[in-house]
Amino acid sequence: MPKKTPLISALLALGLSAAIAAPAKKPAAPAKPKKTSAELIAAAPDGDWRALDPGNTLLMELPAGPVLIELAPRFAPRHVANIRALARGGFWDGLAVLRVQDNFVAQWGDPDGDDAAKARPLGKAEAKIPAEFSVPLKGLPLTRLPDVDGWAPRSGFVDGFPVAADPKTGRAWLAHCYGMVGAGRGNEVDSSTGAELYAVIGHAPRGLDLNITVVGRVIKGIELLSSLPRGGSNMGFYDKPEQRLAIKQIRLLADMPEAERPALQILRTDSATWTQLLDARRHRGGWFVHSPAHTEICSAGVPSRPVPGSAAKPQ
Repeated sequence: MPKKTPLISALLALGLSAAIAAPAKKPAAPAKPKKTSAELIAAAPDGDWRALDPGNTLLMELPAGPVLIELAPRFAPRHVANIRALARGGFWDGLAVLRVQDNFVAQWGDPDGDDAAKARPLGKAEAKIPAEFSVPLKGLPLTRLPDVDGWAPRSGFVDGFPVAADPKTGRAWLAHCYGMVGAGRGNEVDSSTGAELYAVIGHAPRGLDLNITVVGRVIKGIELLSSLPRGGSNMGFYDKPEQRLAIKQIRLLADMPEAERPALQILRTDSATWTQLLDARRHRGGWFVHSPAHTEICSAGVPSRPVPGSAAKPQ
């Protein structure tokens, strides 16, 4: 290795000193959106909205009002097929919300489901189906988020559903965000049928991802589940039968007269409005002193609106 001359040493030292002394250039702050989230939603063109699929939307009628659930057959086809069959057979009619655990889930189904002699028959639904924790990532129309997700290398939205993915394994899955609906299971991986369902009513329990089959999400009425009295010390299950909330009925919209169906549209997550809305949520203005410059799949809820010209209430 050649020796350094005094001149070279001095120049190197000078350059090093200058590099240390020179302040690092800060990246340019992204421009704040010119419109608020509410303004963007109000201005979204009709083409950025989609209709509900009546064959994949459930209406659960509780004493306090309706809960509307959009199913996800792309991610859990066998479970969704079972849920359709159960709804058409009136399986949940007259059953109950059995469990409400604070900051976790509200769960409904058959109180006697664990007793083979007393359990309500599943009718045309399958009694044994495989777990559906994930699907192939390849070919999935994922609208990616550039923001970092602590639970998966990649995240985004598909058909309005929050999705996490891992390119190394080539798998993608629905995330346990607020309002997501999953199929309760026992110790056996393949013990869920869709007859017992729950909705997330607390902070996103992402540790359940890839451990339970997620079948859909609540798009209207989650407050009717999240505001229920909490259950007892046994994971929120109600201690007495009279504490349970009765379910009037659960139907597919496809089995209801068209005039009685909720007239709602969902913002498409592959639209320009959705991209703008995410930017507005990243870069807050107005009342906000600090803008996080970040969002993630569980804080980026997908809006809905009444079908133009209908009498539906906005969500």
